[in-house]
Amino acid sequence: MELNVADLLAPVYDGLFWSVMRHRYTHYWLAGGRGSLKSSTISILAPLVQIMPENRNCHMVVMRKVGNTLRNSVYNQIIWGLEMLGVIRLYKITKSPLELTYLPTGQRILFFGTDDKTKIKSIKLPFGYVGIVWFEELDQFAGMEEIRSLNQSLLRGGERYWCFYSYNPPKSRDNWVNQEIMIEEADRMVLHTSYLQAPEEWLGRQFILEAEKLKAKNEVLYNHEYLGEVTGTGGSVFTNVEDMKMSDEMVAGFDRIYDGLDFGFTIDPLAYVKSHYDAKHEDIYIFDEIYSTGLRNSQAAEKVKPKLGGRRLPCDAAEPKSIADFRTYGIRAYGAKKGPDSVEYGIKWLQDRRKIYVDKRRAPNTYKELVSYEYQRNKDGLFVSAYPDKNNHAIDALRYAYVEVARKSGRTRLTKEALGL
Repeated sequence: MELNVADLLAPVYDGLFWSVMRHRYTHYWLAGGRGSLKSSTISILAPLVQIMPENRNCHMVVMRKVGNTLRNSVYNQIIWGLEMLGVIRLYKITKSPLELTYLPTGQRILFFGTDDKTKIKSIKLPFGYVGIVWFEELDQFAGMEEIRSLNQSLLRGGERYWCFYSYNPPKSRDNWVNQEIMIEEADRMVLHTSYLQAPEEWLGRQFILEAEKLKAKNEVLYNHEYLGEVTGTGGSVFTNVEDMKMSDEMVAGFDRIYDGLDFGFTIDPLAYVKSHYDAKHEDIYIFDEIYSTGLRNSQAAEKVKPKLGGRRLPCDAAEPKSIADFRTYGIRAYGAKKGPDSVEYGIKWLQDRRKIYVDKRRAPNTYKELVSYEYQRNKDGLFVSAYPDKNNHAIDALRYAYVEVARKSGRTRLTKEALGL
């Protein structure tokens, strides 16, 4: 039976399909929240364009900001798209390097992170040219100048090009992506979608329930995460932080305590953060900290140990020697698990809490970091969806404290990768 590609795409993408097939534009910007099917749509359309008879000299490059996130995201996503098209058997699948080769013609699909630009500039193709480019998580790139530079390196020697850009609109109105999209371009199609335009049976009832639960809990966050709306006017990373004076009686009643520690010594402070988590209401209560420079491990252990009450202490896994030192001092320290997206995932999990209450009299430095932490800016002063690695020591300690909780809650939710979105 002949495949009908329209059956693989949500109806909201019909106009995009015909625009891509008829090459009405070069640049296709797909914005949307969770479950909007933008990435799955591109993973079907881009390979389909490549294997059309008139494009047999055309190769494809798929890009993300960081290379070690490729395999578990866009690489698997493209394979999913090829399976949906029913052509996966016609491809040679290579994992090192990440590469897919269409056996009938030798056309390639290559995957790169911009953290190694030398590989991008030194692409060697057996024939033809790079005619299709997909930038996934566009907002994580440094700005439009970086995108133009990459396109100038890739799009050479051909007559027709297709460039796809997919992203969840950042919260901040001043993010470079949100600013760029305000500019009308004749050769650019912009499509904003949400899960409300996706067939419910494709997402599953549980996905809908999760969306409705967040809407009831925090409609502003729901509007951003699920509808893909720009909900902020500035660059603050945490908009759910609130000062709360906590009495001794209140603190004594906390029974779900989480500790986390980020090592430091000379310039960077050691940061220990102690908090309580109300899982039912998804509220965090921060009520104690240690924040100091110049501490030797023995001195730090002496300060931290009385606060733990025998609990295990998740720490920065990049400091195995310091963790070992802490253990010799009787602290059950261990390295918090990390992954390619651990910083982003941990921060997003904290952003998703209903409230992060901080007693700034008990934890002044943690409060200061949380309320002043902003997204990174590019050279033009616009915000990008990246997190500066400075003035975030207590934030890191807080992330380590909740790594296991975040991982467990993540397993109960339908992730973007699991849905192939």
